[in-house]
Amino acid sequence: MRRLAAAVSTLVFSLPPLFCPAAGLDELLAAYEMELHGFVDGRAGLRLQDDPYEQDASLAEMRLQLDLAGDFAWGAMKLKGDFVGDAVTEEARPELREANLLFSPLAVMDVKVGRQILTWGTGDLLFINDLFPKDWESFFIGRDNEYLKAPSDAAKASLFFDLVSVDLVYVPIFNGSAYIDGSRISYWNAPLGRVAGRDYVVADHERNRFPEDGEYTARIYKNIGSMETALYGYSGFWKTPEGMDPATRKLTYPRLTVGGASARGPLLGGIGSIEAGVYDSRQDPDGADPFIRNSEWRFLAGFERELGPDFTGGIQYYLEWMRDYDAYRRLAGPFAKDEYRHVFTLRLTKLLLDQNLRLSLFTYYSPSDQDGYLRPAIHYQLSDQWAVEAGSNLFFGGAEHTFFGQFQDNSNLYAGIRRTF
Repeated sequence: MRRLAAAVSTLVFSLPPLFCPAAGLDELLAAYEMELHGFVDGRAGLRLQDDPYEQDASLAEMRLQLDLAGDFAWGAMKLKGDFVGDAVTEEARPELREANLLFSPLAVMDVKVGRQILTWGTGDLLFINDLFPKDWESFFIGRDNEYLKAPSDAAKASLFFDLVSVDLVYVPIFNGSAYIDGSRISYWNAPLGRVAGRDYVVADHERNRFPEDGEYTARIYKNIGSMETALYGYSGFWKTPEGMDPATRKLTYPRLTVGGASARGPLLGGIGSIEAGVYDSRQDPDGADPFIRNSEWRFLAGFERELGPDFTGGIQYYLEWMRDYDAYRRLAGPFAKDEYRHVFTLRLTKLLLDQNLRLSLFTYYSPSDQDGYLRPAIHYQLSDQWAVEAGSNLFFGGAEHTFFGQFQDNSNLYAGIRRTF
């Protein structure tokens, strides 16, 4: 591991000059009204305990990101991609993060077409009406928080009226989240009745037919005084595979419809928020299919405020309430879920040394599951170009089949260094 960390550090220090724009490139970009930015990021991570189903190294990669953007008379374009050398999977791969065009066909309309990062809702690392793809593997192993949000291949239209504003998003072919499949993080496997990992990597039936597997998302939002309010709608599929084909044991993405609302505004010297959603699992309307996740009601309330100079804090309460629980309980085995799942979160952030040093802690705790997840991190901005970061992902729980409890053997430490240009 020490040799790996040394190699990562050497590469980070040596590679950036190769990609820093030279004077000639600056002139070329300026001539076409474009800008090029990016970074080189090296990270290494190690599990804190033995996991019989996974490697000891949780993270070991070099990442080069190039971000090309341009503003023109007709609109704007953006192209952002990563090149990754991953020592854990022993592969090199490109990752296209964004490739889109933005233009305004009408005075009251903006349109963005192509690969893009989409997000909305009020939650802080909790999501109800944000039905856009996530990358949970990246989140749990210590990649930058940017990589929690996965890209969507979509067309988005934004309309601005005096009464309300409207966002409409169409995804022609379903974009699912990157879920935990056992290839890098061990997980609870219900059919096996135990934790599994690389010994049982799960597969899914892809949703890749056009136009049957399209997704439709809408948001209507308006500021009422100092209050931000919104209504949401979604028609598509569960973003992680919440069903299973019993014949093949492959995971499936059942159909899902979601409707919800949110509000956010000043409260008691800070910012308060509330959000709710109704999840309609359309292929199991009565909860009678043991291989498809039940419908749910979801609720989230949050509050954040400044606790002192350069010191902020935030708390949240999150609820999942399973519908048709009696039908589910009759079919569930010995590891049945509770009807209500409660989660509390706490975020603390302190800035020091002229705000160049950031200390942060984000915690999840579920009193119903009796499990949790801690994310302490330290980030130091050495200069305008250089930054270092270290942190940990710590999972705990009283049972292996609960959401956070299943990941206990994946607790890890990580460190990284970044050079931006």
